[in-house]
Amino acid sequence: MAVSRSASTVWSGNLFEGKGETTFESSTLGTHPVTWKARSEAAEGKTSPEELIAAAHSACFSMAFSNELDQAGFTATEIRTKSEVGFQPGVGITGSKLTLAATIPGISEEDFQRIAEAAKVGCPVSGALAGIEITLDATLNA
Repeated sequence: MAVSRSASTVWSGNLFEGKGETTFESSTLGTHPVTWKARSEAAEGKTSPEELIAAAHSACFSMAFSNELDQAGFTATEIRTKSEVGFQPGVGITGSKLTLAATIPGISEEDFQRIAEAAKVGCPVSGALAGIEITLDATLNA
């Protein structure tokens, strides 16, 4: 079954001095301030489109990885994924660096790396980000 999720942003002013508020409508998780300065300099308690993309990418990859593991007969004790989405003013979004650390009983390093790469490619958010470089640093915890 297809689903749809929504968020909205209300913006006031010009790009550089203006400000906005982004609301997570589907989940009702709240409203968060957003500014150009938070996007291009320091966050200072505000979010940015890149942070929101990073959140989506880390969650999606973790889900895709757990599914790939299950299909291969493994279950993770813990999966920790971080996404760092780069932004350069005048250029745009420059990439997403995924960092994975996982504890998975009984898996070999070779299987772990193969499954992690399959999850990176198969993650729907990775597909949506196909226009940027996506890297993966995967560490299997003992």
